[in-house]
Amino acid sequence: MIRWLFSNPEQKSYPDYWKRYEALFDEPKETEIPTTNFVVLDTETTGFDYNADRMLCIGALKLLNNEIDLKDVFEIYIKQDYFNEETVAIHGIIKNEKFKTYTEEEAIILFLDYIKDAVLVAHHAFFDITMINEALKRLGLPRLKNRVLDTMDVYKATRIKSNLIDQKKRYTLDEIAENYDIDVSDRHTAAGDALITAIIFERAVQELIKTKNYTLKNLFKL
Repeated sequence: MIRWLFSNPEQKSYPDYWKRYEALFDEPKETEIPTTNFVVLDTETTGFDYNADRMLCIGALKLLNNEIDLKDVFEIYIKQDYFNEETVAIHGIIKNEKFKTYTEEEAIILFLDYIKDAVLVAHHAFFDITMINEALKRLGLPRLKNRVLDTMDVYKATRIKSNLIDQKKRYTLDEIAENYDIDVSDRHTAAGDALITAIIFERAVQELIKTKNYTLKNLFKL
Protein backbone atom coordinates (compact mmCIF):
# COMPACT_ATOMS: atom_id res chain seq x y z
CA MET A 1 0.00 0.00 0.00
CA ILE A 2 1.35 3.41 -0.92
CA ARG A 3 0.21 6.62 0.56
CA TRP A 4 0.78 10.07 -0.86
CA LEU A 5 0.83 12.34 2.17
CA PHE A 6 0.10 15.80 0.88
CA SER A 7 0.93 19.02 2.66
CA ASN A 8 -1.70 21.42 3.94
CA PRO A 9 -2.76 23.69 1.03
CA GLU A 10 -3.15 26.71 3.29
CA GLN A 11 -0.42 29.29 2.84
CA LYS A 12 1.36 29.90 6.13
CA SER A 13 4.71 31.11 7.32
CA TYR A 14 6.53 27.94 8.32
CA PRO A 15 9.84 27.62 10.18
CA ASP A 16 13.06 27.34 8.20
CA TYR A 17 13.53 23.65 8.95
CA TRP A 18 10.20 22.87 7.32
CA LYS A 19 10.99 25.06 4.31
CA ARG A 20 14.31 23.23 3.80
CA TYR A 21 12.53 19.90 3.96
CA GLU A 22 9.67 20.97 1.68
CA ALA A 23 12.07 22.39 -0.93
CA LEU A 24 13.46 18.90 -1.51
CA PHE A 25 10.19 17.98 -3.23
CA ASP A 26 10.07 20.91 -5.67
CA GLU A 27 11.18 18.73 -8.58
CA PRO A 28 10.13 15.06 -8.90
CA LYS A 29 13.01 12.61 -9.19
CA GLU A 30 12.89 9.66 -11.55
CA THR A 31 14.73 6.77 -9.94
CA GLU A 32 14.67 3.00 -9.84
CA ILE A 33 14.92 0.64 -6.90
CA PRO A 34 18.76 0.43 -6.75
CA THR A 35 19.17 4.23 -6.82
CA THR A 36 16.27 5.10 -4.51
CA ASN A 37 16.94 6.25 -0.98
CA PHE A 38 14.71 4.33 1.39
CA VAL A 39 14.36 5.18 5.08
CA VAL A 40 12.87 2.37 7.14
CA LEU A 41 11.27 3.56 10.37
CA ASP A 42 9.39 2.51 13.45
CA THR A 43 7.84 4.40 16.34
CA GLU A 44 7.25 3.36 19.93
CA THR A 45 4.24 5.11 21.42
CA THR A 46 2.30 5.47 24.65
CA GLY A 47 -0.65 3.74 23.01
CA PHE A 48 -2.72 3.49 19.86
CA ASP A 49 -4.93 6.58 20.10
CA TYR A 50 -3.78 9.04 17.45
CA ASN A 51 -5.10 12.03 19.39
CA ALA A 52 -4.35 11.16 23.01
CA ASP A 53 -1.15 9.13 22.70
CA ARG A 54 2.34 10.33 21.88
CA MET A 55 5.54 8.99 20.39
CA LEU A 56 8.14 7.86 22.88
CA CYS A 57 10.84 7.01 20.39
CA ILE A 58 11.52 7.12 16.64
CA GLY A 59 13.97 4.66 15.14
CA ALA A 60 15.08 4.66 11.51
CA LEU A 61 17.83 3.52 9.19
CA LYS A 62 18.72 3.98 5.55
CA LEU A 63 18.68 1.44 2.76
CA LEU A 64 20.28 2.10 -0.63
CA ASN A 65 21.30 -0.27 -3.41
CA ASN A 66 20.23 -3.33 -1.45
CA GLU A 67 22.41 -2.39 1.52
CA ILE A 68 21.31 -1.39 5.02
CA ASP A 69 23.49 1.39 6.45
CA LEU A 70 24.14 0.40 10.06
CA LYS A 71 26.58 3.27 10.51
CA ASP A 72 23.88 5.90 10.23
CA VAL A 73 21.08 4.72 12.49
CA PHE A 74 18.55 7.25 13.80
CA GLU A 75 17.12 6.69 17.27
CA ILE A 76 15.71 9.49 19.36
CA TYR A 77 13.67 9.54 22.57
CA ILE A 78 11.00 12.14 23.15
CA LYS A 79 10.19 13.85 26.45
CA GLN A 80 7.02 12.46 27.92
CA ASP A 81 4.25 14.79 28.99
CA TYR A 82 1.81 11.92 28.69
CA PHE A 83 2.59 8.48 30.11
CA ASN A 84 0.66 5.23 29.88
CA GLU A 85 2.18 2.65 32.22
CA GLU A 86 0.06 -0.11 30.65
CA THR A 87 2.17 0.02 27.47
CA VAL A 88 5.55 -0.28 29.23
CA ALA A 89 5.37 -4.07 28.90
CA ILE A 90 5.36 -3.60 25.12
CA HIS A 91 7.95 -0.90 24.49
CA GLY A 92 9.98 -1.18 27.72
CA ILE A 93 10.45 2.59 27.98
CA ILE A 94 9.98 3.77 31.54
CA LYS A 95 9.12 7.35 32.45
CA ASN A 96 12.17 9.31 33.64
CA GLU A 97 14.51 6.57 32.44
CA LYS A 98 18.03 7.98 32.21
CA PHE A 99 18.72 8.64 28.56
CA LYS A 100 18.79 11.86 26.57
CA THR A 101 15.36 13.04 25.51
CA TYR A 102 14.21 15.75 23.13
CA THR A 103 11.11 17.88 22.86
CA GLU A 104 8.64 16.83 20.21
CA GLU A 105 9.70 19.71 17.97
CA GLU A 106 13.41 18.95 18.41
CA ALA A 107 12.74 15.32 17.48
CA ILE A 108 10.76 16.35 14.40
CA ILE A 109 13.52 18.72 13.25
CA LEU A 110 16.13 15.97 13.52
CA PHE A 111 13.84 13.41 11.89
CA LEU A 112 13.05 15.61 8.87
CA ASP A 113 16.74 16.31 8.38
CA TYR A 114 17.42 12.56 8.48
CA ILE A 115 14.72 11.39 6.07
CA LYS A 116 14.88 14.27 3.60
CA ASP A 117 12.98 13.21 0.45
CA ALA A 118 13.55 9.47 0.86
CA VAL A 119 10.83 6.90 0.31
CA LEU A 120 9.63 5.90 3.77
CA VAL A 121 9.12 2.25 4.67
CA ALA A 122 7.33 0.87 7.73
CA HIS A 123 5.33 -2.17 8.80
CA HIS A 124 1.63 -1.32 9.09
CA ALA A 125 2.87 2.08 7.99
CA PHE A 126 -0.39 3.96 8.44
CA PHE A 127 0.01 3.93 12.21
CA ASP A 128 3.59 5.25 12.33
CA ILE A 129 3.04 7.86 9.65
CA THR A 130 -0.16 9.06 11.29
CA MET A 131 1.58 9.42 14.66
CA ILE A 132 4.29 11.52 13.03
CA ASN A 133 1.73 13.59 11.14
CA GLU A 134 -0.17 14.22 14.37
CA ALA A 135 3.05 15.55 15.90
CA LEU A 136 3.50 17.82 12.88
CA LYS A 137 -0.09 18.98 13.27
CA ARG A 138 0.54 19.96 16.89
CA LEU A 139 3.44 22.07 15.66
CA GLY A 140 1.21 23.79 13.11
CA LEU A 141 2.93 22.05 10.19
CA PRO A 142 1.61 20.15 7.15
CA ARG A 143 1.83 16.40 6.76
CA LEU A 144 4.90 14.51 5.56
CA LYS A 145 5.47 14.80 1.83
CA ASN A 146 7.41 11.55 1.38
CA ARG A 147 6.00 8.57 -0.43
CA VAL A 148 5.39 5.60 1.84
CA LEU A 149 5.61 1.83 1.37
CA ASP A 150 4.19 -0.73 3.76
CA THR A 151 6.25 -3.91 4.19
CA MET A 152 3.09 -5.92 4.81
CA ASP A 153 1.89 -5.12 1.30
CA VAL A 154 5.33 -5.67 -0.22
CA TYR A 155 5.56 -9.06 1.49
CA LYS A 156 2.01 -10.03 0.42
CA ALA A 157 2.99 -9.37 -3.19
CA THR A 158 5.54 -12.20 -2.92
CA ARG A 159 2.92 -14.71 -1.79
CA ILE A 160 1.23 -17.13 -4.16
CA LYS A 161 -2.38 -16.12 -4.70
CA SER A 162 -4.70 -18.95 -3.81
CA ASN A 163 -8.20 -19.52 -2.57
CA LEU A 164 -6.58 -21.33 0.34
CA ILE A 165 -4.76 -18.17 1.45
CA ASP A 166 -6.63 -15.26 3.00
CA GLN A 167 -5.81 -12.35 0.69
CA LYS A 168 -6.91 -9.87 3.38
CA LYS A 169 -4.64 -11.28 6.06
CA ARG A 170 -2.65 -8.64 7.94
CA TYR A 171 0.74 -10.23 8.57
CA THR A 172 2.49 -9.21 11.76
CA LEU A 173 6.17 -8.31 11.85
CA ASP A 174 6.83 -11.45 13.89
CA GLU A 175 5.08 -13.71 11.38
CA ILE A 176 7.10 -12.42 8.45
CA ALA A 177 10.34 -12.44 10.45
CA GLU A 178 9.72 -16.08 11.35
CA ASN A 179 9.09 -16.95 7.70
CA TYR A 180 12.37 -15.27 6.72
CA ASP A 181 14.20 -16.73 9.75
CA ILE A 182 15.12 -13.26 11.06
CA ASP A 183 16.32 -12.84 14.64
CA VAL A 184 13.72 -10.89 16.64
CA SER A 185 15.58 -10.64 19.95
CA ASP A 186 15.60 -6.84 19.64
CA ARG A 187 11.85 -6.52 19.07
CA HIS A 188 9.85 -3.63 20.53
CA THR A 189 12.65 -1.11 20.38
CA ALA A 190 12.18 1.44 17.62
CA ALA A 191 15.63 0.89 16.11
CA GLY A 192 15.37 -2.89 16.52
CA ASP A 193 11.99 -3.06 14.80
CA ALA A 194 13.23 -0.73 12.06
CA LEU A 195 16.13 -3.11 11.39
CA ILE A 196 13.84 -6.15 11.23
CA THR A 197 11.53 -4.22 8.91
CA ALA A 198 14.47 -3.20 6.70
CA ILE A 199 15.63 -6.83 6.35
CA ILE A 200 12.09 -7.92 5.47
CA PHE A 201 11.75 -5.11 2.93
CA GLU A 202 15.08 -5.87 1.31
CA ARG A 203 14.38 -9.60 0.99
CA ALA A 204 10.83 -9.16 -0.27
CA VAL A 205 11.84 -6.54 -2.85
CA GLN A 206 14.70 -8.68 -4.15
CA GLU A 207 12.30 -11.60 -4.49
CA LEU A 208 9.85 -9.44 -6.43
CA ILE A 209 12.62 -8.20 -8.72
CA LYS A 210 13.81 -11.74 -9.48
CA THR A 211 10.45 -13.44 -9.86
CA LYS A 212 8.21 -10.68 -11.21
CA ASN A 213 10.62 -8.06 -12.63
CA TYR A 214 9.30 -5.46 -10.21
CA THR A 215 10.25 -1.81 -10.63
CA LEU A 216 9.78 1.12 -8.30
CA LYS A 217 6.52 1.94 -10.08
CA ASN A 218 5.27 -1.58 -9.34
CA LEU A 219 6.00 -1.09 -5.65
CA PHE A 220 4.12 2.20 -5.66
CA LYS A 221 1.05 0.42 -7.09
CA LEU A 222 0.77 -2.05 -4.21
